[in-house]
Amino acid sequence: QGYATVLQLGTQHGHEKKAQLTTALQAASANGHDGIVQLLLDKGADANVQSEGYPSALQLASLYGHSKIVGLLLDKGAVVSAQDRWSATALQIASAKGYVKSIQLLLDRGADVNAQSQLFATPLQIASAKGHVKIVQILLARKADANAQGGGYPTALQLAVLHRHETIVELLLDNVAY
Repeated sequence: QGYATVLQLGTQHGHEKKAQLTTALQAASANGHDGIVQLLLDKGADANVQSEGYPSALQLASLYGHSKIVGLLLDKGAVVSAQDRWSATALQIASAKGYVKSIQLLLDRGADVNAQSQLFATPLQIASAKGHVKIVQILLARKADANAQGGGYPTALQLAVLHRHETIVELLLDNVAY
């Protein structure tokens, strides 16, 4: 409450960056301060800004499982499939962490279910390797490519076998993975 009051009184255009090169929006998103995120967005903070070396506010909210903030940022125009400097999307990040609500929000807003890059596997590969059964089910229901290879990683099936995630192996085999 007190932080929001200080921000309301002291918010001026151009004062978005902190000494560590993150923006106030990135810091609030990473730390789950949804009221402050809303205030910053209402005051005109750019939902898509990425400061040097740091992921966007959407990627940070996805990393820490702050689904309410994910929704707020998407409502204010955050690019759902934007990549950070390591080429990861918010969906890939949330898939690695197992955050169901964030994943559903991102997919509902058009996130690429098969997003991949040279550095990162697809969300399905990531969830399969991590053993996130519910995430695998959601991604398969959204037509994730069960045979995709991304970032130099093996397929989702190979990763599930490697990490001994039997339930995921069965799910993938039922969805024509080979």
